[in-house]
Amino acid sequence: MTTNDSTSIDGVTQLSPSFKIPIVLFVFSIPIALFQVWIGGSIALFSLFLLFQAATLRLIFTTTDLDVYRGETLFRRFPYQDWQNWRIFYPAVPVLFYFKEVKSIHFLPILFDPKALKACLEKYCPIIPEQ
Repeated sequence: MTTNDSTSIDGVTQLSPSFKIPIVLFVFSIPIALFQVWIGGSIALFSLFLLFQAATLRLIFTTTDLDVYRGETLFRRFPYQDWQNWRIFYPAVPVLFYFKEVKSIHFLPILFDPKALKACLEKYCPIIPEQ
């Protein structure tokens, strides 16, 4: 799979970052801050945190695992054999990616191309997603 939003080499696909959610949250925080400084400021700080995460984290789909990298360092590895199901919340405006392993549940904000994410999930981890 090769799209403008991901790169694929030898069966390994790296998703490109997407800054849409952090930017939308930051813009959304500005008018809120005019009326509720603490709430608007909190949303703005959260959006900056997500912006940093989008800039530093990389999702790499291999034939056996989903690898999460921070820069060049492997941060976490999720073997597909441990996955029970997955789901992308709000497909029209995807904001959250959920997957369940045998021993844990994970929720990740979508800080990468959602179409490429779904294509990779269907290719590398063809578990029937939860509805």
